[in-house]
Amino acid sequence: MLEDRATAVSSPTQWPAVYPQGYAVVDVETTGLARDDRIISAAVYRLDARGEVEDHWYTLVNPERDPGPVWIHGLTSDVLQGAPLFGDIAEEFAARLDGRVLVAHNAVFDWQMIAREYARVRREAPVRQRLCTIALSKELGLPLPNHKLESLAAHFGVVQQRAHHALDDARVLAEAFRPSLRAAAESGVRLPLLECRPLTEWSDRAVPRQSSGGYGAYGAASWRPSRKRPACPYPNPGRYEDGKRLKQGMRVAFSGDTSTEREMLEDRATEAGLHVASSISRLTSLLVTNDPDSGTSKTVKARQYGTPIVDEAAFGQLLRDVEPADE
Repeated sequence: MLEDRATAVSSPTQWPAVYPQGYAVVDVETTGLARDDRIISAAVYRLDARGEVEDHWYTLVNPERDPGPVWIHGLTSDVLQGAPLFGDIAEEFAARLDGRVLVAHNAVFDWQMIAREYARVRREAPVRQRLCTIALSKELGLPLPNHKLESLAAHFGVVQQRAHHALDDARVLAEAFRPSLRAAAESGVRLPLLECRPLTEWSDRAVPRQSSGGYGAYGAASWRPSRKRPACPYPNPGRYEDGKRLKQGMRVAFSGDTSTEREMLEDRATEAGLHVASSISRLTSLLVTNDPDSGTSKTVKARQYGTPIVDEAAFGQLLRDVEPADE
C-alpha cells in the first residue's frame, strides 16, 4: 500500500468539485519511440477522486516484433514470446481506464502509444482526458532540477526500485501524484487536463523483415494517407494580438506535443482560413505550443522574433471565431 509522505499536504476538507472522480496512473514500456513502435508492457494504478489507491494491474504484451532497447527495459524476445497480444488484454486494459483521467509522466507519449494499439485492433480506448505530471509539477511550481520521473520521485521521498519497469514506474508515479493532487486541491490549482481523442483511422504499412537492431525491424507506418496541403488564399494580415481574434491569412506554426493529433489540428486551422507554417520567421503570426519553455528551435526563434505564443486550449477557443480576411 502506498504511504503518505512527510512532504504531502493534508487532504483539504473542501475538495474542488470540478476535480475528476477517478484516475488511472499509467506507464507503458515500448519497443521504441516512433509511431510504428509497440507496447511490450503496461501497468495501471487506479486511484479514487482524492488519490487513494484502489488497486493495480500489470501485464507483458507480445509486440510481434523485435523488442527494441532491451538494455533499457530488460524485456527480451524470449520473455515476450509467450506473452498475450495486445488484442488479448485490450478489454482488461480498457476496464482499468474506463471513466478515469489517464495520468502519466509525459502523458502524451503514453496516450498516443495506447491509442495506436487500440486502433490496430479496431477499438477505442475509453479515455477522454489525460493529465501529465510534468505539467502538474509546473502548475505547482515544484523546485525540480529537471522533468525526469526520478526527480519528481526524489522531491516527494519516493524510492524507485526498478526504473523502466512499467509496474514500478507506475507505482512511483502514483506515490508522487498523490501529494501533488492534494497540494493542487489545497491551493485551488486548476488541473492541467487535456482532451484525448481516440484514433478512428490507422494505416499500418509495416512489413516485418529480419533485422539485428531494435529500431529497424519494421517499415514505416502512418496514421492517415499523406497529402499536400492547399495554399492559403488570403494575405498575411500580420501578428496575432492578445485579446483579439485570429484573422484569415495569419501564419500559424505548431511546436511540441498536442492533445489533438497534429495533422487534425493543422486541418482545422487550414479550414478556418489560416496559413499553416512549418517553421518560424519574422512573418509568423502565432506559435501554438503546450510547453513554451521547452527550448525547441521554434520556441527559441519565436522569443527572438517576439512572435506571440498560445497553448493548444487557447488556440482551440480562437479557432471558434476567426475574423474573415479583408476583401
